[in-house]
Amino acid sequence: MKIYGLDFTSAPSKRKPITCAEGKIELEVKDKILVWQNFYQYPNFAEFEAFLCQSGQWIAGMDFPISQPRKLIENLQWGNTWADYVDRVASMTKQEFVDTLTEYSRQRPLGDREHKRAVDKLCGAISPMKLYGIPVGKMFFEGAPRLLKAGVSIPPCYQGDRDRVVLEVYPALVARQWIGRQSYKSDLKQNQSVANQTARQTIVNGIRSEQQQQIYGFKVILPDCDAETLVRDPTGDKLDALLALIQAAWGSTQPNYGIPANCDRLEGWIVDRSLQETYD
Repeated sequence: MKIYGLDFTSAPSKRKPITCAEGKIELEVKDKILVWQNFYQYPNFAEFEAFLCQSGQWIAGMDFPISQPRKLIENLQWGNTWADYVDRVASMTKQEFVDTLTEYSRQRPLGDREHKRAVDKLCGAISPMKLYGIPVGKMFFEGAPRLLKAGVSIPPCYQGDRDRVVLEVYPALVARQWIGRQSYKSDLKQNQSVANQTARQTIVNGIRSEQQQQIYGFKVILPDCDAETLVRDPTGDKLDALLALIQAAWGSTQPNYGIPANCDRLEGWIVDRSLQETYD
């Protein structure tokens, strides 16, 4: 079975494409290994949609919020299921979606304008409603309706084609195993530093180490030349795709992809070993 990790963007282009890492789990004597195989880049949504519709058995970890907070959905009366509210969002233009969330937030009291899902609070992620800075709300707008249209399965939110499975992941959780909350990337040239490159080197060293196997249950096989490419890329896009691949690979080895049975199906879940240990 093929496994993918995708670093997503709400506005793909040749300069900033959606980046995809491909790999597979193999058995080496008694040890599991994750073999990285290739990177792909999708400079437009048409190519991303073609990726989603490819046949065969595969699992993809995607680095964007696939869902929204229950509080937002219920307050806006957007429906009772993930498919209900994603279908409603799909009927909007991007500006209508932005205006809806902006007006909603404007009417809320300070401190309660951008809600978080339960899993966001657990992993220290920003609100999936955020439209500016890191515009994950716009990523949801562009990504989630395309997943629904493609008919993939999205545990625990939506049951589609069982052979094509999409998991929400958060690469920062893998990076934190090695560098804590230290910055390791930036799209802005003025923020690209030697310290960030050193942090990327630490991450790459970590995921290639024996400790990686202890944490995620498998070794990561990454050739030296490709490891160097990841360290030298100041945007971190390929590195994030590889980290997303690691999380998707871990999910593929777990019952129910490592998703707690009692999590909120309206809000969904971020797949990572660290969250499985902390969820009550």
